[in-house]
Amino acid sequence: MFNPLTWLRVPRAQAHCDIPCGIYDPIAAKIAAQTVQKMVLRMQAMEAPGPSGDAAARQDYVNKMARYVTVKEEHAEICKKELTILWADYAWPNMPAGFDLHGSFNAALKLAGRCKQNVDMAACEELVAAVDAVATAFWATKNVEYSDPNAAARYGT
Repeated sequence: MFNPLTWLRVPRAQAHCDIPCGIYDPIAAKIAAQTVQKMVLRMQAMEAPGPSGDAAARQDYVNKMARYVTVKEEHAEICKKELTILWADYAWPNMPAGFDLHGSFNAALKLAGRCKQNVDMAACEELVAAVDAVATAFWATKNVEYSDPNAAARYGT
């Protein structure tokens, strides 16, 4: 028996808020970008044990590196998701003069992808700066001067 509902299925929308709630904040993208940066810092600080070293030390190294890579890639994807939501769903009223909305987001998304693919501290620093540029423009649309006074404390050493 033919059921038209089986072919008329509408895919479920994936968005920040399906209502929409109107609450947006680039801080989630910033925290994700900083997490990517921190994982790269930790990966670069690790010293691989020599081939003749302790098997347990080698396994510990491999396990830690795998966890750092996984977290780095997950948070790069979170950053991309949060930026995409902000780019697509926020109305961007009173856009600041000189802010290239599409170019800025495109560059930030590509940086997040580059950070996902590589272990590149310079790319991580560029990603954090790109997210800060987006946040500066976002808050300017609300007549608020952007600052992230907790960035250094949140990132830590």
